[in-house]
Amino acid sequence: MWSQGKENGYSHWVKHYDTGSEFGIDGGRISKLQISRDGLTVVSYERGRDVEPKSGEDKAFFDKLVKKYN
Repeated sequence: MWSQGKENGYSHWVKHYDTGSEFGIDGGRISKLQISRDGLTVVSYERGRDVEPKSGEDKAFFDKLVKKYN
């Protein structure tokens, strides 16, 4: 299932499943995740970490999505 949204200046797209997987974030349900701010990708995960959050705000938003969908 795909979920997407906009919140606090971020846009996000999350592909998540009903059960966890070895390809998910920390073995969880998220297999793909992209977070953008101001048109720039600030976090990207596709069966592995591609772009890590660089700021505390980006990390906090990433953690929020992982808590919700993973």
